[in-house]
Amino acid sequence: MATTATTSAERTTTSAASGARRLNRPDPRGSSRGGQRFVLVGLVLASVYSLFPVYWLIIAATKDRTGLYQSNGLWFSGWHLWDNLRQVFTYEDGIFLRWTANSFLYAGVGSLGGTLIALATGYGLARFDFPGRGAVFAAVVGSFLIPIALLTLPLYLLFSEIGLVDTPWAMLIPCLINPFSVYLAKVYTEATIPFELLEAARIDGAGELRIFFSIVLRMMTTGGATVFLLAFVNTWNAFFLPLTVLRGEENWTLNLGLYNWSGKRAESGIDLTSLVLTGALLSIVPMAIMMIAMRRYWRTGVTMGALK
Repeated sequence: MATTATTSAERTTTSAASGARRLNRPDPRGSSRGGQRFVLVGLVLASVYSLFPVYWLIIAATKDRTGLYQSNGLWFSGWHLWDNLRQVFTYEDGIFLRWTANSFLYAGVGSLGGTLIALATGYGLARFDFPGRGAVFAAVVGSFLIPIALLTLPLYLLFSEIGLVDTPWAMLIPCLINPFSVYLAKVYTEATIPFELLEAARIDGAGELRIFFSIVLRMMTTGGATVFLLAFVNTWNAFFLPLTVLRGEENWTLNLGLYNWSGKRAESGIDLTSLVLTGALLSIVPMAIMMIAMRRYWRTGVTMGALK
């Protein structure tokens, strides 16, 4: 009996000690919730920081000239958006629409051609073995580390020699060559296109061009969409290159045209601030549409990766 009582007492003591250790042990779920709250707060702050300029731009585009300078910059003061839009589209015989078409031409055609060239080049560097491949890839990596501003003046001198200054080709040709897009295409090809698939296609008698256009391009849809979107945004927002190689207003981009409008206050005393802000708001609409349109390609790519 005494032995049984001692054993029961020891069990009770052990259970009490275990319970005390459990009470003193930190709850991992509480730590996880704290980390999630920290990440959530960080995401909210980053979102507010990113969207605040857009919010301010929307507010400013609804004001007239008096409201811009005499009202609270963070809230509405009347509703003059439609008047501002009408003035933007009719000022100087609708030159804003011409600038918009030019931006779509440079960003759309240039980015599409540049994407095709980048995918073909990246595929060649990733899946073909030829002498000097390492040197070519090193040159590609080294070239996209050079700021585009340093290349603008040499491009201007080159285009001046061949008579391409103040023509659409002065914007389209630089858009066709993008070393960073080549690097992205090479990395995506190495992760997506297996050697076995290419060998099987060659055994079946397919030529290299047919393999590239019928197999490789279809498997690189997600990577191609990413390369195209990055190139489109980069060309759409370009400023220094069009400022250097484009002279006449009929060939300007949206950014260059809005910059010219904003400088008229200092040159001729004409205040076009409300038109500049409204035009800036319109200029971000195509990029937002492009982001929404490209989402399905990224979703498809993620789904294909999960199935693999």
